Amino acid sequence: MKEFTYKVTDPEGFHARPAGQLVKFAQGLDSDVTISLDGRKADARKIFAIMGLCVKQDNVITVSVSGGSEEANAASLKAFLEKSV
Repeated sequence: MKEFTYKVTDPEGFHARPAGQLVKFAQGLDSDVTISLDGRKADARKIFAIMGLCVKQDNVITVSVSGGSEEANAASLKAFLEKSV
């Protein structure tokens, strides 16, 4: 399993648009992706799970990637987040 942290920079946090983009990106990976915040976890392939975390600007999330090409998928996911959210 590969893990990394990411500080959310979007002023609105993970609202519908970035959450939807993240779900779409995660669904294209051959790994399981979990987002964690304050001890709560969400499957990154489910928009309502991500929205339920209530991720706000400046929150630091932990992203866990396991299975498949986890190293490459973690790197591409980190680049996606840095570019999009």
